[in-house]
Order: sequence, then structure tokens, then C-alpha cells
Amino acid sequence: MGSPSLDAVTEALRNVEDPIFQKPLGALGTLLDARFEHGRVSAKIRVSSPSEEVRKSLQERVEAALSPLGVEFVELELEVDVPTREATSTDPIPDVRNVILVMSGKGGVGKSTVATNLALALRRLGTRVGLLDADIYGPSLPTMLGIEGQPTSKDGKTIQPLQRFGIKLMSIGFLLEDPKQAVVWRGPMLHGALQQFVTDVDWGGLDYLIIDSPPGTGDVALTLAQKLRLTGAIIVTTPQEVALQDVYKSVSMCRKLNVPILGVVENMSHFVDSAGVKHELFGSGGGEKIAEFAAAPLFGQVPIDVQVREWGDQGTPIVQAAPASAAGQAFVEVADALAERIAKEHFDRGGGESAPEGEGPKRLRILR
Repeated sequence: MGSPSLDAVTEALRNVEDPIFQKPLGALGTLLDARFEHGRVSAKIRVSSPSEEVRKSLQERVEAALSPLGVEFVELELEVDVPTREATSTDPIPDVRNVILVMSGKGGVGKSTVATNLALALRRLGTRVGLLDADIYGPSLPTMLGIEGQPTSKDGKTIQPLQRFGIKLMSIGFLLEDPKQAVVWRGPMLHGALQQFVTDVDWGGLDYLIIDSPPGTGDVALTLAQKLRLTGAIIVTTPQEVALQDVYKSVSMCRKLNVPILGVVENMSHFVDSAGVKHELFGSGGGEKIAEFAAAPLFGQVPIDVQVREWGDQGTPIVQAAPASAAGQAFVEVADALAERIAKEHFDRGGGESAPEGEGPKRLRILR
């Protein structure tokens, strides 16, 4: 079999379907460059999600498309361009591409644990991530991330968020002299603090800002929905029925505020004992029920794992400390699903014809 022409290689690549949008790269305009020299194909492709699954799937599809042509060596250069939300002219954080609200109907379901590990999993994909602790009355993220100290200001106007593991973090916990001190604020003070955390913090350019909201359907979600153009919300629940009753209210609140529900995470789904037997301590099917009610996908089911608590108490969340563990992998899968969902939402809102584009610097990732 003779060597294929560059035109044949390019046409094969143009017909490869994007794993998220299920349309050919040529129709989407995301095949940026293709070269064929000395039996080696090199191609540059723009993708709208940093997801590992997208990366692997695209590599497999490209190799399958080029195999009939006798091509054995392929080098892919993926240009990751995270889509940008439609911020208004008065948006206080226009350089933040996506703002995701993590919600739960009640306390004790692991919402903050999900928010923290989700942020770390997105960061490990090479994206720029911020984490805002909007749980004013019960800030726990400084402990979970092992951060102490107080934010500083370079110009006397903006606040510099603290950082660890490459994530920018802001929390009321940094401003309390005693972590055991209660925050006793009425509504106006709460609104003022939230507004300051959004407008006065120097978040810089971010691909994702994850907001850990208080449990329930209080003022915080309402304030944030009014101040920001939210990309959407993630609903965290456990399988048990008592948790579901409160989560239905969170879903209803999102609908009233026109906040898209991106997906559902079922935390403390089950645990597997040393014999490999699966135990569903809190029942089963809760996540699926909420996802069906919300008309949103179930992003993942995070198992009960003592390491989640142990590492969290030490200030190193499990995605950072033990990413290969069952719980760590579950959080990574949730991050992948979220990134893909956001890309698909932007694609559908744009008419479903061309791949969504972000604004600002793009990051490159090379696959061999």
C-alpha cells in the first residue's frame, strides 16, 4: 500500500466526530492544522473540554480514521478552549469563564467535600480554578484545604485570595480571629460579605469558579443568581429518602431563579468491604430520582471511604492525596462529566452548529 496523500489524511481527519458534539471536526471548524511528513501525521485539534475521557476518545477516533490509510504514527496537539458564559456588561468577574454553584437541600451530605474535590479534579486537568466558600455560617474549606492565614491586598482595594494546590480560595474563615467564633449576621451583612467576596477579590482569569453554598434554600443562592450570570448548579445528595425531600426544594429554587442544573452527585452512595461486597447503608436510587426530577444527568456516585475523612481532616483532599482511590476516581469522573456538560450546554445554546469558543489565552496539551 502506497503512502497516502496529505489531502486524504486531511479528509479522514475532517470526518472524525467530536466525542462531545457528535459532529465531524470539519463541520465544527475544530481541525486547526494537519501535516503528513515522513510517514507521521501531526494534527492540531481544538476541544471544548479538558476531560480525560474526551482526550482518550478523540485519540482513539483519530487513530481509527487513519488506520485504513496505513498511518502508524500520529501526534495530536489538543488546544483546550473552555467555553465562556455570557456575562453581562455589569458582571463583576468578566474574566471568569464559568461560575458553578454547588448546592444541597440539607447539611451533612458532604457538599463541601464534593465542592473541594471537584475543584481539585478540575485543576488536575490543567484548568484555572477558584473556590469560593459562600457558606458564611459554617466555613469549612480552609480546614479541608489546610490553609491558614489572612488575605492581603496589594493596592488597598482588592483582596488577594489564598492559594494551595494551584487553587485560589476565599472564605470568611480567613477573617475570623478564632475559628470557633460564630458568625452572627443578619441578611444585609450576609449580602455585603458575599458581594465583597465576588467583587473585591482578585480572582484574575479563571476557567471555573466553584462556589460552595450553604445547605438549604436561603438567601445566598438568590444573591448570587442576582449578582452573577451563573453557568449552572450542581446538586449534591445522599441516597436516603429524608435527604431527597429537601433536595427537591433546591431543584425547584434553581428553576425559579432560572439557574440551569448541570448535574447531580450522589455522595456516600455505598461502601465496599474487604471481601469486595457492596453495602448500600443509606439505600439506593436517590441520585437517579433527583436527576430524573431535575432533568439533568447523574454525574457520579461517590462511595463511602474513610480516606475521604482522614485526608480531609489533614487538609489534603483525597483527589490530591489519593487520586487513584475509589472515591478519588469518582470525583475525577464527576469533574470530567461536568466539563463535558458545560461544553455541550454552550454548544446547544449556540445553535448546535459550531463548537463554542472561549476568550483569552488557550492552553495546549500534547498526546502521543
